[in-house]
Amino acid sequence: MKPTLPQGTRDFSPEIVRKRSFIFKTIQTQFELYGFEPLETPAFENIDTLMGKYGEEGDKLIFKILNNGLDRPEKHVQAQEDFNRVLTGKNVKGITERALKYDLTIPFARYVAMNKGQINFPFKRYQIQPVWRADRPQRGRYREFTQCDADVVGSKSLINEIELIQLYKEVFEKLNIPVAICVNNRKILAALAELAGGASRLTDITIAIDKLDKTSLDKVMEELSAKNLDEQALDTVKRYLSLKTDETNNKEIIQKLETMIGMIDIGKEGLQEITFITNHFSDIKLDVTLARGLNYYTGTILEVKPLGIQMGSIGGGGRYDDLTGLFGVPDVPGVGISFGVDRIYDVMDELKLFPDAIQQSVEVMLVNFGEMFQQRNFDILHFLRKNQISAELYPDVIKFDKQLKYAHKKKVTFIIIIGEDELKEGTISIKNFTTGVQEKCQLNDLLQCIK
Repeated sequence: MKPTLPQGTRDFSPEIVRKRSFIFKTIQTQFELYGFEPLETPAFENIDTLMGKYGEEGDKLIFKILNNGLDRPEKHVQAQEDFNRVLTGKNVKGITERALKYDLTIPFARYVAMNKGQINFPFKRYQIQPVWRADRPQRGRYREFTQCDADVVGSKSLINEIELIQLYKEVFEKLNIPVAICVNNRKILAALAELAGGASRLTDITIAIDKLDKTSLDKVMEELSAKNLDEQALDTVKRYLSLKTDETNNKEIIQKLETMIGMIDIGKEGLQEITFITNHFSDIKLDVTLARGLNYYTGTILEVKPLGIQMGSIGGGGRYDDLTGLFGVPDVPGVGISFGVDRIYDVMDELKLFPDAIQQSVEVMLVNFGEMFQQRNFDILHFLRKNQISAELYPDVIKFDKQLKYAHKKKVTFIIIIGEDELKEGTISIKNFTTGVQEKCQLNDLLQCIK
């Protein structure tokens, strides 16, 4: 049988892993520079932890795990019976109790709820782990992918939003990715919902608006019409969406929003928050069409898109002032952002933004001429590694040119040759592959030759 991969997953070659590690290290360094602490949660959660937290659309994308396990054979047998009944079209309950995590935010909220008494608030955590979604695989969208999240819980201060936006800016500057950072506020959208039929319409409106970058305005209006929004409500939504233009600046948009929703308390509050944030940054954009369909956002929402390349968002997040309330622990405000590493990789790869140096796995390779030279080679290897220089000895005694080809393919900078002359003289022959220069030196001078 020919081996295959599950759809929406990928293998990562050594070259790709090194590139991804470059992204991870860049992000992690900034996380820690800003005072965030590391956290990890399990790959799967109890299904009740996840379901109902992402809206109807999100719940459909959660990977459920079939009940099984030799530790509880009765569960395994029951699951098989339930599964057989599902295949016959009968409704069953209890076929699954666990699911792969959809994102890192809900598991983090569960962690905070379970450990509130031991956490020092405000708690700043970062998390770099894979997540899974039963999505339709396409360019930039996978069923298994890695998220890098940073969140602050236990504080309502908008300074946290300012810090997270600044963190976004610095990470993407270090990765040399030109980006547009867009902001909006769910309170503005909540005020829009009140104007368009009532607060209960918020989810329908945000889910439809969130699709605007993938479909047309007419399609969005059709979806809202199918949700039984009347003509007046549809006209209100269309008037709101018309505020999105490339030429209009943030202050002009805010002034128009004040006229439209400023008389509604929650809308007024949202406008005050968005004004505070946009006043701190001249290069972020207030985007009224930004909705982020996840139900748990309550205030600021963010999205980052790369410039000069066709790709979806490579980062996003927002404020969720009662996320832990879903787990019986109310009044723990929070705000967070996420980096989409897999899309960031695709952008950097297409734009050729990875530094050449990260392709090198080994700096020095020692040529193998046989057993009589082994001890000398091992002494040199030990010396190089002790001085933090990556080095390897070619393991097999084969033709010299084949060993050189291997070194070339690994992008090795230096090769070291220990032959009979070098053994008698107590010297080392070292060749720089980049310059083509070959010289002899003593072991004590080797580091200088390399550097």
